[in-house]
Amino acid sequence: MEKRFTVEEANALIPWLRPQLEQLQRLKGEYEDKWLQLQRLRRAVAQHGAKEKDPFFQHEAELDFLHIQARAILERIHRTGALVKDIDWGLVDFPAIVNGETVFLCWRLGEDRVRFYHGLHDGFLGRRPLDPEDEGEG
Repeated sequence: MEKRFTVEEANALIPWLRPQLEQLQRLKGEYEDKWLQLQRLRRAVAQHGAKEKDPFFQHEAELDFLHIQARAILERIHRTGALVKDIDWGLVDFPAIVNGETVFLCWRLGEDRVRFYHGLHDGFLGRRPLDPEDEGEG
């Protein structure tokens, strides 16, 4: 962990992060759909044989392309210092110092701003509010 964020710096990234995470979620969904299609095709070819030389090539190429796209988005996000923790939930952590302790500021897609943090080993379930007024919303 090199970069340390202030709450303001993390919040300033959210408008840029939101569409990045939404795109990652779309790519992940497409990848899962295409992977299932490939598995069905493999079963069909195993049962009935192939009508063409390499019936898997197009599906495998599409999977590779989706993987490359997703990896590029993740790398762009990680270059900012933010850490994508879960694509499905849209969880992003920002290394920070709170009350003299090294922690992660924690933001989830759908939240308007960073309002929580957690210890380095606590994860999402260990989120604590930055502001006591946000208590109970984590």
